[in-house]
Amino acid sequence: MTCEQWDVIVVPFPFVERAGHKKRPALVVSKAAFNQHGHSILAMITSGAHQPWPGDTPVTQLKTAGLHQHCLVRLKLFTLDNRLILKAIGRLAPSDRNAVEKNIETFLI
Repeated sequence: MTCEQWDVIVVPFPFVERAGHKKRPALVVSKAAFNQHGHSILAMITSGAHQPWPGDTPVTQLKTAGLHQHCLVRLKLFTLDNRLILKAIGRLAPSDRNAVEKNIETFLI
């Protein structure tokens, strides 16, 4: 599955402490021109129950993003083969996109 930048998707995340994985949301941060080559760069979406990270961005428009509970976009980035994307569930609202972009510029560029 090839996605667009700012799509919220579901992917299998491996457990660190045991075998197996869990389905989790992630944010596509790479542009379609990159994604069309078989991989996408993603940012983790988390409930934020653990220690905060620099650049954590609250998702304020949960319904638009396809999320059901308070979540943060965490600048924990990874590249994933598009064949592992399970489904798209929403898109970040423009205000949330702007906040994530600002944190990317502040902490990564």
